[in-house]
Amino acid sequence: MNLLLLFVLIPILMIFCLWISRNINQVRGVMVAGSTALLILSGVLTYLYLGARADGDTAEMLFRSDWTWYSSLNIKLSLGVDGISVAMLLLSSVIVFTGTFASWKLKDQTKDFFLWFCLLSLGVFGFFITIDLFTMFMFYEIALIPMYLLIGHWGSGRKEYSAMKLTLMLMGASALLLAGILGIYFSSGATTMNILEIAQLHNIPMNAQLLFFPLTFVGFGVLGALFPFHTWSPDGHASAPTAVSMLHAGVLMKLGGYGCFRIAMYLMPEAANELGWIFLILTTISVVYGAYSAIVQTDLKYINAYSSVSHCGLVLFAILMTNQTATTGAVIQMLSHGLMTALFFALIGMIYGRTHTRDIRELAGLMKVMPFLSVCYVIAGLANLGLPGFSGFVAEMTIFVGSFEHVDLFHRVITIIATSSIVITAVYILRLVGRSIYGEVKNPEFLKLKDATWDERVSVIVLVISIAALGILPLWMNNMIGDSVLPIVNTLVSR
Repeated sequence: MNLLLLFVLIPILMIFCLWISRNINQVRGVMVAGSTALLILSGVLTYLYLGARADGDTAEMLFRSDWTWYSSLNIKLSLGVDGISVAMLLLSSVIVFTGTFASWKLKDQTKDFFLWFCLLSLGVFGFFITIDLFTMFMFYEIALIPMYLLIGHWGSGRKEYSAMKLTLMLMGASALLLAGILGIYFSSGATTMNILEIAQLHNIPMNAQLLFFPLTFVGFGVLGALFPFHTWSPDGHASAPTAVSMLHAGVLMKLGGYGCFRIAMYLMPEAANELGWIFLILTTISVVYGAYSAIVQTDLKYINAYSSVSHCGLVLFAILMTNQTATTGAVIQMLSHGLMTALFFALIGMIYGRTHTRDIRELAGLMKVMPFLSVCYVIAGLANLGLPGFSGFVAEMTIFVGSFEHVDLFHRVITIIATSSIVITAVYILRLVGRSIYGEVKNPEFLKLKDATWDERVSVIVLVISIAALGILPLWMNNMIGDSVLPIVNTLVSR
């Protein structure tokens, strides 16, 4: 059996075991066992993939398997991974594992919550291991559907409004995406929906590319918080429960960048080169606008949500630069942002659970009350603003160095504008930390609060170690990703 199939079978098994669970301890046991198995599996896959590369296997996709899914259209469950996919699977497993412990104390219909959480995870893992357009779209939809209930029932604030807004906007994007995928299939003249085979044919007419590239890029870009279709993201983040915010911002939004690169850019390179400048302007607006919007927020979740708009915009920005360095930086940025934003949302949930407020004007002196959580929050902030030694520095430096490889005036100017987000990010992070973590305790009730419990520490420590490891030892990940983006970049450059 193909190792990749386990990434689908384990969540399905978890769903079944949760369904027959009778109490909260059994539910927790299933989640810990399943999420640990996924984490170990992703580690084993990474080890095997690196070993295959060391042996000189330079195939675009490894661990390939095909099972016929729908014979009349030649749709198959086609599995395969490259360095980009392996990195995303590793990120997803870390977020699912830490999200389990971040939700350890959930008491409201715990079983139902984790059932939907596992279904969301199933869609995410399935999306990253498939190379068939139809099957990818199917897993994409599976990942989106649970968000409505997870936010609408277990969320906070304007949860019904946020859940409906998120669902409608992402379903609208799915309609564009479906039209784009069908257009790619029928205009390519291919007898299969396999991405690699369609790319090898390179038979999509230019007029079809100019029509279907925007549909596909926008369809995926909405999930990646592409301006001006980003407005669902801050509300969705702010209302979602902690673990859902972690998985939503940490992994689900990465489906957008991954799909833009793997499908829109790779399969329609001429249109990407012809129309890329339009989307470069939009992504630059996302990067700068998201950072500026974070400055004026006072809610911890909204600050992190607009920060995510900025950092995810940076992913799409780098992808559109169409060179190996910038695109490698885009994938590292997906990893870095996934870990950082998951850490942020985990800590925000833990702080809110104690203080019952997310307003930074009411939070002060937390370092004196909750030193462990406060120190970890400072670490997350420093990583977010790109301090050397953390993952954010590696990702942003790789992106901007790659972007400056373009010698024309347009790309240089737009890169300079995007780099201003570094300064803006430092402003809102330092302001946030100064107001909420340091200073004197304003609310006497906060003095009675306790620091992190063991389950919270497990979640936070794993994320902090991951962020530091990627920042201190980035070379192996950089090489693994760089080798995988090269075939796609070469396709873009040669057209």
